[in-house]
Amino acid sequence: MHETSAEKPLSVRVISEAIGDYISKLGAVWIEGELSEVTVRPGAPMVFMRLRDTSADMSLSIMCHRSVLEAVQPLPQNARVVMHSKVSWYAKNGSLSMSVKEIRQVGVGELLARLELLKSTLASEGLFDLDRKKPLPFLPRKVGLICGRNSDAEKDVIENAKRRWPSVQFELREVAVQGAAAVVEVSQALLDLDADPDVDVIIITRGGGSFEDLLPFSDESLVRLVADAVTPIVSAIGHEKDAPLLDLVADYRASTPTDAGKRVVPDVQEEMTKIRNLQDRAARHISNFIDFERHRLENIRSRPIFRDPLSMVTLRQEAISALRARSIRSTGHRLNLAQEELTNLRAQVRTLSPQATLDRGYAVVLTQEGNIVRKASSLMVGQKIAIRVAHGVVAATTDGVKEEE
Repeated sequence: MHETSAEKPLSVRVISEAIGDYISKLGAVWIEGELSEVTVRPGAPMVFMRLRDTSADMSLSIMCHRSVLEAVQPLPQNARVVMHSKVSWYAKNGSLSMSVKEIRQVGVGELLARLELLKSTLASEGLFDLDRKKPLPFLPRKVGLICGRNSDAEKDVIENAKRRWPSVQFELREVAVQGAAAVVEVSQALLDLDADPDVDVIIITRGGGSFEDLLPFSDESLVRLVADAVTPIVSAIGHEKDAPLLDLVADYRASTPTDAGKRVVPDVQEEMTKIRNLQDRAARHISNFIDFERHRLENIRSRPIFRDPLSMVTLRQEAISALRARSIRSTGHRLNLAQEELTNLRAQVRTLSPQATLDRGYAVVLTQEGNIVRKASSLMVGQKIAIRVAHGVVAATTDGVKEEE
C-alpha cells in the first residue's frame, strides 16, 4: 500500500478493497458458539443470525444459505453449534460477516464428555475438596441473591427465608440464567456481591431446566470464580437430580431454591424455643445449685460443733487435763524410782566407804604426810605416825617394825 499523508490520502474504495484482499487470504475455520437472532426472510435465499460466545459477552454476525440451516433443522432455541465458516468482507458498505458453509449441532453426548473432562480437571486441582469449603454464617447481615428476572426461584428463596427469619435482608441481582449472556451476567453479579462487605452469604439459583439450559452453571470461568470467592456460596440450581459443576465447587449445595432459603437463615421459632429451653435449663440448674448449697449449709449447721461451739473447747480441755494428770503421774513415778535408786546407791556407797570399815573396829595408819601405810617395811623405828580410828586420830611412834611373810 502506498504511503499516505494529509496531502495524499487514499480513497475509501482503496482502503475497503485492501481490507477485502487481506481478509480473503484467511482460510475457513470451525467456530463453536450459541446460535441466536436467526432471521429468515420469506423468499430470501440467505439467512442471517448471530453466534454468541458461551462464556463472554461477544458475538459474531453470521450468514448462510437457507439450505445450510435447513440441513440441521429443527434446532432448539439457543442451540449450541459448530460452524465451518469463512470471513467475508463487503467492500461496498465496509461490513464484515462470517459466511457459513456447514452447521453441526453439538450433541448432548459430546457436551457430557466435555463436562466430565472439565470435572476431572477441576477435581484434580482440588476445587471440589471439602477442606476448601467455607462454613455458612449462623445469621447473615445480608443475603446476596443471584437469580432470574421475576423468577419462581427468587420467590421461593425469599419467601422461605422470610418465613423462617422475617427480618432477613436481601441484596438482589436479577440476571440472565440461560443462554449466552448467563455466564457473563452471573459472573458480574457474583463479583459485585462478593465485594460488598455487608453480604455474608451468596445464593446462586434458578429453577429446573434441560441439560442445555443448565450448561452456563458448569462453565469453567464461572466455576473458578466461585472457587475464588471470599463470601460463602450456596448453589441452588434446578432440582435434586440436576448436578451442574457449580454444585460441586459451592460451599453448600441446596437441593432446591426452597432448600436454599431455609438453609441460609435459622428458624426464629426454633431459636426462640432453644432460648426458652436454655432459660429453663439455666433456671433449674441455678435452683438445684441453691437447694444443694442450702442443704449443705443446713448439714453444716446441724453438726454438734455448731450446735454447741464450746463442746470443742470442752473436749480439748478434758484431753489437756487427762494429759496433764498423766504427765504428773508419770513424773511422780519417775521421781519415786529415782529416789529409791538414790537411796540404794547411798547405802551401797556407805557400805563401801572407809568410814564403815573404821566403824567395824578397823584403823588406818597414816604417815605425817598423810599417806596411808600399806607395808610395815615402809616405816622406820621411832617414826611418828597417826592412827585414824572410827572417831578421831591417835598420834603414835613406832617402837619396832616387823613385816609378815
